Amino acid sequence: MLRGVVELWRYRDLLWLLTWRDLKVRYRNSVLGVAWSWMNPLLMMTVFTVVFTVMNRGPASLPHFHAFVLIGILAWNAFAISVQGAAESVTASAPLVRKVYFPREVLPLSVVLSNMLNFLISLPIYFAIAWLSGIRPTPWLLLLPLTLLAHGMFTAGVALAVSALNVFYRDTGHILQVLLLAWFFLTPIFYPISVLPRKASFLGISVDVWLWTRRLNPMASIIASYHDLFYYGTYTAPEFLIRTLVTAGLVGLLGYALFRRLSPRFAEEV
Repeated sequence: MLRGVVELWRYRDLLWLLTWRDLKVRYRNSVLGVAWSWMNPLLMMTVFTVVFTVMNRGPASLPHFHAFVLIGILAWNAFAISVQGAAESVTASAPLVRKVYFPREVLPLSVVLSNMLNFLISLPIYFAIAWLSGIRPTPWLLLLPLTLLAHGMFTAGVALAVSALNVFYRDTGHILQVLLLAWFFLTPIFYPISVLPRKASFLGISVDVWLWTRRLNPMASIIASYHDLFYYGTYTAPEFLIRTLVTAGLVGLLGYALFRRLSPRFAEEV
């Protein structure tokens, strides 16, 4: 794996080239250009805000509920679109994989990197809406790079794993769509984790629901960190942030290990 990382660094220009190509293709011949990256989260924000503020009084008891939803959707989209795009990245480049040698991990990682950059490009729309709503940034935003690091490592790990599996099992992409939809609703994006019961009994054992939601679902921890920094304007507890970084790092390493183990057989399978 260490040799693979060194080799990947030597091919960093290719990684950047593919990342830049993905961004250019996304906005090519588009009248609104980068503004299209704002349309989906803005539409989803509007739908959830209407549903939870007009049709019922659920988690929308939060002030400026639309801002709470928007930052969660922006972060989630960066993850979900990266994973979906990465799943097809190797198979879609079959001629290149069969004929040219390069570190295969460049393909899914370029998808992840382009979507993380797109996430950063989308943040100004959040700041504009938050400012108009009376939400002001706080110095705790200086912790954003740590949350971004956890977000990127976790996304990269999942992306590498699904891209490798999709080479051998082409149903991976279809299953992934269902899993991501379920994962979306199980992640506190349009509701704060505090609406869940703090304690629950499972087989006679008392379980801390908040704690295990974050432990079993790293995206819940990452989205909660974004909510803390952007919406609440508070710090993310150090132990919480460290656990999230460690978990994201482990997922990244496991995803990379799986990819490296399977990649020598890609040319035969694609």
